[in-house]
Amino acid sequence: MHTEPSAEETLSQWSQQVAEVSKRLAGGRGAGLAAPAQVAGLSGLQTLHAMLAGDLPYPHIADTLDFQLVEVAYGQAVFQGTPQLKHYNPLGSVHGGWYATLLDSALGCAVHTTLPPGMAYTTAEVSVNIVRAATAKTGPLRAIGHIVHSGRQLATAEARIVGPDGKLYAHGTTTCLVFPVPGAPSPAG
Repeated sequence: MHTEPSAEETLSQWSQQVAEVSKRLAGGRGAGLAAPAQVAGLSGLQTLHAMLAGDLPYPHIADTLDFQLVEVAYGQAVFQGTPQLKHYNPLGSVHGGWYATLLDSALGCAVHTTLPPGMAYTTAEVSVNIVRAATAKTGPLRAIGHIVHSGRQLATAEARIVGPDGKLYAHGTTTCLVFPVPGAPSPAG
């Protein structure tokens, strides 16, 4: 009989995974932007794997909002963040923009994992539903994004922000426009 891990076991697994990713990133390229030549010929999934390995820089927003990519697979991206006092709104809880950015990152990267070399995307629409307040005492949260549809011109994804206990904090969806990278060879050859 399969039993789900406890919140403590899940938190321990999350902490270990973040420590491993943080170590790779600290020894890698650091925060920044990849040059077009660094990602030329790479699929979206290959690009994100290279970022996780520290071979490509990770985006500055990860430092700004205290979250990071921790896991990717085709059609899926997982980010982890820990709400901080500096993320609060005037009402005394985590600002909705923190949730929105964490969700947008997981949603967009889930789309990115499905793109062939020479293709890019941009968010056209994102919808966020916050269902539970987070505070600086909440601890780490994960945004888990999954592709719903990945087409030649349009992609959609959905994501959830959850705690290690499985509690839902927010969920969202995105619609992304898919287009060829200017100057890149077409994916068909």
